Amino acid sequence: MCFRYEAEPAIPKIAGASVDSEDLILQSNDGTNFAAFGARSDNPSGVGVVVLPDVRGLFHFYEELALRFAEVGHNSLAFDYFGRTAGVSKRDAEFPFMEHIPQTTGETISEDVGRSIDWLRSPEGGACKSVFTVGFCFGGSNSWLQAASGHGLSGCIGFYGMPGQGLNGAPGPAQRANEMQAPVLALMGGDDPHIPEESIEQLRVALQGAEVTHEVVVYENAPHSFFDRTYTEHAQASEDAWRRCLEFIETNAS
Repeated sequence: MCFRYEAEPAIPKIAGASVDSEDLILQSNDGTNFAAFGARSDNPSGVGVVVLPDVRGLFHFYEELALRFAEVGHNSLAFDYFGRTAGVSKRDAEFPFMEHIPQTTGETISEDVGRSIDWLRSPEGGACKSVFTVGFCFGGSNSWLQAASGHGLSGCIGFYGMPGQGLNGAPGPAQRANEMQAPVLALMGGDDPHIPEESIEQLRVALQGAEVTHEVVVYENAPHSFFDRTYTEHAQASEDAWRRCLEFIETNAS
């Protein structure tokens, strides 16, 4: 698991920022309805951000993250992976997400990301000119994979994603680096037992070899899921990671 159900992003709210938000039901290309949460800025930058959650799917943490992006001007949409197997209703902490993860595929996730991008590029989503993805854990690796999915993205950000083998044995980000057509930012914990140093190095070497514009940042002593407001001992790493996300977006937005 990545974040606790009660977790909050390690980003301070901007007092007085003017945003609006709404729960959405979008439809993927295969006719599946899936849940999403859209957040729009009253002073938009022209940037859109698709938020890919961890294994729990869409819940409060990612709705709050979408709001934080909107507060700095970036319209955002966080979406849920499980429309095909669990429907579109809101879920509590007891939702058995691990029953649904094996039923997802890289192809269906990419389809839903594509529909989310369409929303951000539409008038309803703010007609965003540059679109980025950002994801965490399961969503981190899937965020990087969107750089190889033909979406015309401006960049892909992943927090502590798995660099190696992908979903259900499919090729992971390191294996698909040669297909990537967007810059990549990887933000990793240096004390993450799930992702050893050699796995992170595998991603770095693959991106370098494929000549993908990239930055791989490892925060010493930070665990998996360090980007949590209650992890005050990792506040400096979280602050730096958020800064790097915003700088990465500013640098790569068209």
